[in-house]
Amino acid sequence: MPSHSLRISGKRVYVNVYINSINNDGNWGISIVCRGHEGTNVNTKRNAFALSWMYCMLYICLSFLFFFFQMQVFRKEQLNGHYGATAFVISNTLSSAPYLGIISIIPGAICYYLTGLQRGFDHFLYFAAVLWACTMLVEGLMMIVAAIVPDFLLGIITGSGMQGLLMLNAGFFRLPNDLPKPLWKYPTYYISYHKYATQGLYKNEFLGLVFDDLGRGFTITGDYILRTNLQVEMGYSKWVDLAILLVMVLIYRVLFLVTIKVGEAMKPMIKCMSVKV
Repeated sequence: MPSHSLRISGKRVYVNVYINSINNDGNWGISIVCRGHEGTNVNTKRNAFALSWMYCMLYICLSFLFFFFQMQVFRKEQLNGHYGATAFVISNTLSSAPYLGIISIIPGAICYYLTGLQRGFDHFLYFAAVLWACTMLVEGLMMIVAAIVPDFLLGIITGSGMQGLLMLNAGFFRLPNDLPKPLWKYPTYYISYHKYATQGLYKNEFLGLVFDDLGRGFTITGDYILRTNLQVEMGYSKWVDLAILLVMVLIYRVLFLVTIKVGEAMKPMIKCMSVKV
């Protein structure tokens, strides 16, 4: 019976995500192509990275309607005894992961090579893996919001606000040392997945490169730019950043399951309180 429940829930999610990915995959590429082939300086490379994960965030946020209706269908089918919360979360994760991978690889290839980023299949593979992890994280966060917020518009506002808060503290718009300490750096900076995505992409691109210092006869290494200009934490490799993102993907899915379980446990209490009122 558990496998049958996974198959029922997974098939529905699989079809819906397929339709959603077909509708949005082309927009990803068209938006990225507008950057052009101009990735020869530090700022252009930084902007290409920011545009990449920002579009991933925008794409998933605009798909919130799909998540919202998916939660409504799940609640109805759960009441009918078709499957439970665990089967729903597992099937949702396994069904959406392949299509989010396609969304990361195909338009990601357009973005990566047209913006003149560092050549090499291993560099591109890392770039696509980071985009995939980011889309999985954004989807997980928006599913948590869909499980809590009862209204569609309120859910979009809440989810987009949370994404914007994490994005502003990623060390891109303001360097890490310039972030205010009490709240914005501790703990928001360290729990923002954008931080690890940005720093991993920086290390993937700039390590091993050498830049001319405005024609004055000096050269600047990518390692120097990472340490001084971008204030990247160089105590660990880019693969550690990717591993942290993958662990966060798992944590977000567990939180999604916990949110559903807590909501189920709270329903009788809420009904009892409403009756008393």
